[in-house]
Amino acid sequence: MSYSSSSGSEEDEGVDAYRKGGYHAVRPGDPFEGGRYIAQRKLGWGNFSTVWLAYDTRCEKFVALKIQKSAAQFQQAALHEVEILKAIAKGDPSNCKCIVHLLDNFKHSGPNGQHLCMVFETLGDSLLRLIRYNRYKGIGLQNVKYVCRSILLGLDYLHREVGLIHTDLKPENVLLVSTIDPVKDPIRSGFTPILVRPEGNLKGTSIVNSTEKRLKERAMRARARISERRASMGGLEHGLVQKERSLEGIDLKCKIIDFGNACWVDKQMAGEIQTRQYRAPEVIVGAGYSFPVDMWSFACIAFELATGDVLFSPKVGQVFTEDEDHLAQMMELLGKMPKKIAITGSRSKDFFDRYGDLKRIRRLKHWPIDRLLIDKYMFVESDACELSDFLTPLLDFTPEKRPTAEQCLQHPWLSNSGQSFMVETKGVENLETGLGKLQMKAGR
Repeated sequence: MSYSSSSGSEEDEGVDAYRKGGYHAVRPGDPFEGGRYIAQRKLGWGNFSTVWLAYDTRCEKFVALKIQKSAAQFQQAALHEVEILKAIAKGDPSNCKCIVHLLDNFKHSGPNGQHLCMVFETLGDSLLRLIRYNRYKGIGLQNVKYVCRSILLGLDYLHREVGLIHTDLKPENVLLVSTIDPVKDPIRSGFTPILVRPEGNLKGTSIVNSTEKRLKERAMRARARISERRASMGGLEHGLVQKERSLEGIDLKCKIIDFGNACWVDKQMAGEIQTRQYRAPEVIVGAGYSFPVDMWSFACIAFELATGDVLFSPKVGQVFTEDEDHLAQMMELLGKMPKKIAITGSRSKDFFDRYGDLKRIRRLKHWPIDRLLIDKYMFVESDACELSDFLTPLLDFTPEKRPTAEQCLQHPWLSNSGQSFMVETKGVENLETGLGKLQMKAGR
């Protein structure tokens, strides 16, 4: 789910979900909360909700309006999210902790039922969009450091002060505070807010026009993808290499969003957590989890920002599952998983024999992070070693050995972050111990 002013999805939510218990149909100019919020344009959608750019007539500013589906299970999920967001906002009155702020919440009745609505500050593009913008070539190490500091400040606040585990940290769930393209920002582009519904925008014609528009947009996207593919093939034929786009002038401050799956450390949710590529090993084997799962996901994001590639990309094989391939990729990068971790999870017997070896994947080729960065991504050795020194402790198979967000903020690798950034360091204790943990290499 995105609160971005420029968010667009590769697909759309489809008209079938606009029914009883589903999405609420919105048109530009529609009023909410007694006319305080006026819908402007759709920003994005998720499985539980749609998000619209709206204008707050009372405060005279643009906001992001998240409208939940109306079925009972979605309402319950929204109430859970509101509870968490209120706790986050309460402890951050100055809005400086790099976490999205909930501004308001209310209920809205429509033809499909009652929808819980949340109002957020407007933000910019996701880190995934930033990675795509730079053509999956990485965003440059100075920029990576700067973005990492924002994420770590947010995680430190969530973990140490609020007691929350995000459980779904990934590039889509971290947004820049402003858009990459100024034209897509309602303030910088000089967008005039819609205050009344345009004449003739009737419900029936609106849905038909909306469907036609989506079909045209899909066709345009398909043509654009074909053109891009042809262009890239032509470039390869002529021995041309695409240059990185300039990120100069783009504000890289960012905030963590989407707390629909977040949980209190002492009230954890049952079932699987985390998006596949960012899932920690203890979650896969069913060994319980806490704050370190977010730190594992953070390390995966940092690698992706630096290289443009996901760190782990498991797939199903003929004789092994996606989970087994994921564990094998982890061990190829980090060495053998300690037996104590491998065999003590509720699902360990599905993957490991009694010696802690994978049952169905035997041949593993060790390729540590520093060599991976040098051999595959052409990093200079000093940069590769420094980034590896930062990431390797975060990817320790033993969750308790992973450094905290607070400790990561003190790591020498982050000391020069490129852009001016004030970091709060109150409450940092046992600094030498923290640095010692960070500088440990995975001894496998």
